[in-house]
Amino acid sequence: MDLAYLRAHPEHLPTFLTHQRIRETPVSGGDICAASRLTLDDGHSVFAKTWPETAGRPVPEGFFATEAAGLRWLREAGTVAVPEVVVALPGLLALDWVDSGEPTPEAAERFGRELAGLHRAGAPAFGAEWTGFIGALPQDNTPEQGPWWEWFARRRLQPYLRMSVENGALTAAETDLVQEVVERIAEFGGDEPPARIHGDLWPGNLLWGVDERVWLVDPAAHGGHRETDLAQLALFGGPPHLDRILAAYDEAWPLADGWRARVPLHQLHLLLVHTALFGGAYRDAVGSAARAALRGAGRATVDR
Repeated sequence: MDLAYLRAHPEHLPTFLTHQRIRETPVSGGDICAASRLTLDDGHSVFAKTWPETAGRPVPEGFFATEAAGLRWLREAGTVAVPEVVVALPGLLALDWVDSGEPTPEAAERFGRELAGLHRAGAPAFGAEWTGFIGALPQDNTPEQGPWWEWFARRRLQPYLRMSVENGALTAAETDLVQEVVERIAEFGGDEPPARIHGDLWPGNLLWGVDERVWLVDPAAHGGHRETDLAQLALFGGPPHLDRILAAYDEAWPLADGWRARVPLHQLHLLLVHTALFGGAYRDAVGSAARAALRGAGRATVDR
């Protein structure tokens, strides 16, 4: 099987893998999927993801189709680097292989400019036309026209707050703080039309390529607020050269007044996803973000 054959007959890939007709090398694929590098007969490599048998449940309907749709939509903007989808099947996703390189200031600055271009490509509405997932959790992508803050509270904060309460990850103290953020969210300002965003842009979803570009992987792509991507990027220690990324972004497309004060608000979504998925280990992070967001509410309209 070479790349041309794979493109023409993607449905044959599982059979070739089952019968060990393709060289398969396990690689790191994140916390959810099993991943491998497939080396084809023509020497071309692809990155393949499958739902692991150890998950204890079948692959959620539309899981890989959602990721494929998001990758294609981000790639269509023609700005930031996004791997090409080679195969998208109900139980398997294969992407063009990207050789990893070292993070450099030049790559970071280029990425900042390209990310601004991606966001500027826009979206017809908040949400998306495809089923939503973030990690292994469903995400409500029902398209809405906004305003942004109303959509964000209803579709991105409240569902994961509810899950985190139900699984016991949050105490009443954190729950009350997040609920106060939801109730006061109109005070934060920053309303903008929907941007074309990655939607799960923590630093682990950046791939620094040997080609001196930063590639986006594992999206939860949808129409959202551009500040969400930038805020998520700063989580968990941030990527190398984050200051260069942000400076280049702001030069290409200046951010709105008060954006720094809104960073904890935007981060709260992904932190609630973590308490919903992983439990109380992220409880303190949720509480800290909610407190910081509330402190910043009064500063959200000041000059940058």
